Amino acid sequence: MKKMKGVLLEASAIDKGDISWEELSEHVDLTIYENTTERNKFEHIGDAEVIFDNKVIIDEEVFRKCPNIKYVGVCATGYNVVDITAARKRNITVTNVPAYSTDSVVQLTWALILEQTCNLELHNQSVKNGDWINSEIFCYWLKPISELSGKTLGIIGYGNIGKKVATIAKSFGMNIIVNTDHPEKYSEENINFVDKDEIFAKSDIITLHCPLTEDTKDIIRKENIDKMKNGVRIVNVSRGGLVRENDLADALNSGKVLSAGVDVVVTEPMSEDNPLLDAENIIITPHIGWASIDARKRLVDEIIKNYKAFINNEKRNVVN
Repeated sequence: MKKMKGVLLEASAIDKGDISWEELSEHVDLTIYENTTERNKFEHIGDAEVIFDNKVIIDEEVFRKCPNIKYVGVCATGYNVVDITAARKRNITVTNVPAYSTDSVVQLTWALILEQTCNLELHNQSVKNGDWINSEIFCYWLKPISELSGKTLGIIGYGNIGKKVATIAKSFGMNIIVNTDHPEKYSEENINFVDKDEIFAKSDIITLHCPLTEDTKDIIRKENIDKMKNGVRIVNVSRGGLVRENDLADALNSGKVLSAGVDVVVTEPMSEDNPLLDAENIIITPHIGWASIDARKRLVDEIIKNYKAFINNEKRNVVN
């Protein structure tokens, strides 16, 4: 069977020289682009029948200008970059890759929480600057170190990631409260489900693991921050749009929010005028929660399985 013509639009987002595309190329006549922007996406897609995409917007205009498209393989879990209605209208199959990065994102969540409570990098740099050598006593600390045991962790969103975050929180002896849209689905689990206002009021640490929807957009904003405990900590490894960045920056600078850790921002790559860049007591990582070598290899394996199912007229992770 003749291979369909395909394009991989953003290889460098997945591959840093440690990922192979050879197996995928066995099934599709593949052109690999290291990166694709909104300016050159029409040129890169051209007459391709198959698109492997991550963050490039694939909308009605793309389908109209590139009429050969038959398949869009989203190289991620979220597929909001594709106009699903327009794809369905044209009988274009769209797939995604769910749950491939769960363990990686959970790990980063706890790295951000532990860094905020243990201040490891601050003390590491202090030691390397000679402060311990010059200390008159055997130990010192530059900022308070907090135990997690007995603290309340508020989890917003209870999918695969939220569940694993909760499991680890139990091992630390934390109190766990969860907000999710459909708590009735988890009635057999020993979890205290509450509304958002109770999350805001009772949590010592709030961590976000929910999708970006009209209901969750700007969920971390002044109105809700004002309901929180003084000295609350916040983690966002989900979507940048869950946070109103000016409001979080103000709360960090005032001390209302003691610290924060974010792996995502509203505009990515981050803009130089983002207010979080100069905010106090915030850790910012460049959207790396999904990017462990293990998760990226799983991602590519799933991309291949999705496409092989498509060419065999089977449905696998089809979202439309």
